[in-house]
Amino acid sequence: MSKVSVVMSGVLILTLGLGGYVQASMAKEDITAIREITRGAHVTLQGKVTRILDDDEFRLEDDSGSVRIYIGWRNRLTVDVGEKVTVKGVVDDDLVNFFRPEVYASELIREDGTAVNLAR
Repeated sequence: MSKVSVVMSGVLILTLGLGGYVQASMAKEDITAIREITRGAHVTLQGKVTRILDDDEFRLEDDSGSVRIYIGWRNRLTVDVGEKVTVKGVVDDDLVNFFRPEVYASELIREDGTAVNLAR
């Protein structure tokens, strides 16, 4: 299968296969390390699912730490323990979660590139 890759602004890589599909991948500089998240920030995290906490929550871990990911009460988990995922969302700015932050996910991207929109 033939592929054409395009780098735009040095950040986004688009790959077009013969079947007409487009797969986007993020540059490493767009990924936030879990230990560096700040309250209220929009983040993109990459890591491994280490624990299922509830029907709508799981724990994500990278080399720097772990964080609770909330996908919304209308959504049900689409991940398994051990799966590597990318999560886009916003860090809760609630004072209760100051020392144990939580990320409200808006999008989850599976390792195979499948994107799951978690709009509330």
